[in-house]
Amino acid sequence: MREPVRLRVHVSEPFDFERENGVTDLFGETTDHHDTERDEWVIDLEGWFSFNRSEYDMLLVAPRYVGEHLSRVFDTFTGFPVRIAHRTSDGWHFAMTGMLSVQPAEPDEKKSDSDDEDY
Repeated sequence: MREPVRLRVHVSEPFDFERENGVTDLFGETTDHHDTERDEWVIDLEGWFSFNRSEYDMLLVAPRYVGEHLSRVFDTFTGFPVRIAHRTSDGWHFAMTGMLSVQPAEPDEKKSDSDDEDY
């Protein structure tokens, strides 16, 4: 089975996304990164977001600029510009933009105070 990659999608447009949802960052996983021919990745979100009075738990991302490929997200430091689509009854509808990045590692909460003894 292919390992999913955990991603963070920072929504920058529409400008009122944060007011409506309380957050600008959405987190989720995809396995679409294994297929190098795919120009778009479906991301299954860990939660929901609201857009146009509907709730969604998945989205589709594609490169924002012509000639780019989503696999560049693994080479970026701050993120990769993307177009973001939500699912409608007519298919995927691109209505948002943002930045895609690999989910940062969780802080090591198990680190003890004894680690400082080495210094």
